[in-house]
Amino acid sequence: MRRPVGKRGWWVVSGVVWLGGIVAGSLAMARYSLTPGESLAAPARWPGDSTVPRVEGRPTLVMLAHPLCPCTRASMGELSLVMAKAQGRLDAFVLFLKPEGTGQDWEQGELWRSAAAIPGVTALRDEGGAQAERFGAVTSGQVLFYDAGGTLRFSGGITTARGHTGDNAGRAAVEALLGDAPPEALSGHAVYGCELEDPRGSVP
Repeated sequence: MRRPVGKRGWWVVSGVVWLGGIVAGSLAMARYSLTPGESLAAPARWPGDSTVPRVEGRPTLVMLAHPLCPCTRASMGELSLVMAKAQGRLDAFVLFLKPEGTGQDWEQGELWRSAAAIPGVTALRDEGGAQAERFGAVTSGQVLFYDAGGTLRFSGGITTARGHTGDNAGRAAVEALLGDAPPEALSGHAVYGCELEDPRGSVP
């Protein structure tokens, strides 16, 4: 005859279930953190119909961002390191999506203020995502680097995972373009961020 599970046994079972939940949750978070967003082909040359005020003869960096994407905070941190290394040799613009139907200055939240505070960076509104469409960006944090002649040299993200800062191949590639990277090289890196049109955990 089987003996009933005692109080100690229930504590053991509860502990195993609790620990299993913690492990499963951690694995799910890690998988999400390391899953890149979608990347589309960006224009090989600076799009002539873009409203971003590019200056001929100077390299230009464009980042597309959703103002409510929590992952993009890390991209802002990495961008600040790029601009510190550039020391005035790079013009940078962060284009914040403003979906149709949202209120005045809806896009000018914490991320906007973070971008605008970086020396050399200009924060701009992307009304209805028109500029994101022109640059072929669908994921928040997508970075495009065009050289002084308007040729695309980098397309991708500059973080190592969603919401994670630190040394990574994307930022290193952009920083290399500020130096002596071969002119024929086009590099890229996975983009870790929310979908521009439907960021997880946010409601436009």
